[in-house]
Amino acid sequence: MIDSFFTTDTLIALIKATGYLGIWAAIFAETGLLVGFFLPGDSLLFTAGFLASQCFFNVWILCFGIFIAAVIGDNVGYAFGKKTGPMIFKREDSLFFHKNNLIRARNFYEKYGAITIILARFMPIIRTFAPIVAGIGKMHYKKFVAYNIIGGFLWAFSVTLAGYYLSAIFPGIDKYLTWIILLIIFVSIIPPGVQFLKEIKKRP
Repeated sequence: MIDSFFTTDTLIALIKATGYLGIWAAIFAETGLLVGFFLPGDSLLFTAGFLASQCFFNVWILCFGIFIAAVIGDNVGYAFGKKTGPMIFKREDSLFFHKNNLIRARNFYEKYGAITIILARFMPIIRTFAPIVAGIGKMHYKKFVAYNIIGGFLWAFSVTLAGYYLSAIFPGIDKYLTWIILLIIFVSIIPPGVQFLKEIKKRP
């Protein structure tokens, strides 16, 4: 997973260099722009939460900013999907766009319905394309917004606060930060991985 290209030291350096705005911009890009699927959302939030425990950020300003960026990002993705419609499936693969990612998100959406907007928050790549698929499928906007807010809130606060409070409960946890982030990445790719294997088995 591309998430693994962002090592702990790299993430910490980037977060410290860009601050609140850098984190919020990355979250918006990951959830609202096609080019954002490669950004390390989960590990970014956890690491930012850890840095907040070291008094580098105010954790509540951080969480609310992430929440707002995530909700706005999904709204942009929805609007993009609604405007482009089926035409996007005809788009050629490029460095930042792979049709298979969109198809995988569509299959996931068809299986789990509107709740995908919540579940996708915790799944790399799927969370980038799920709102686009919702827009393509012309999901009722008020319903989309409701699920978007719930999912954005749960994701922004749970992952960020996990990084914040675990460092307080377990002093010296920073020594194991790399392994924790790798575990987050591994857990987050299990659902799409299982779905991918199921799709392979269905093929003749």
